Amino acid sequence: MKTKEQLPACPVATTVSLIGSKWKLLIIRNLVERAWRFNELQKAIEGISQKVLTTSLKELESDGIIYRKDYQTNPPKVEYGLTELGLHLKKLLDTMADFGTYYKSQI
Repeated sequence: MKTKEQLPACPVATTVSLIGSKWKLLIIRNLVERAWRFNELQKAIEGISQKVLTTSLKELESDGIIYRKDYQTNPPKVEYGLTELGLHLKKLLDTMADFGTYYKSQI
């Protein structure tokens, strides 16, 4: 997790630095509903590569937005979900969805 000194002073810039990529937002969008397995996420997020998904999940986990639960089974079973901190992004995503719907109705 980043320290306060490593984050931008502006709160908006801080949020963008944590979740500002297209892929991270779509990962979080899915995880708002429930925990997902890696392959489920990859299939659900059209166009994301395995490498980008892996990197994004590691970064989100490192930043405390998501958790990774390893069931220690064979075959391996790992799930990703939102932490309490990550759940606070639901309101932001809902607002973004509302704007997207509004925007589409205006063009």
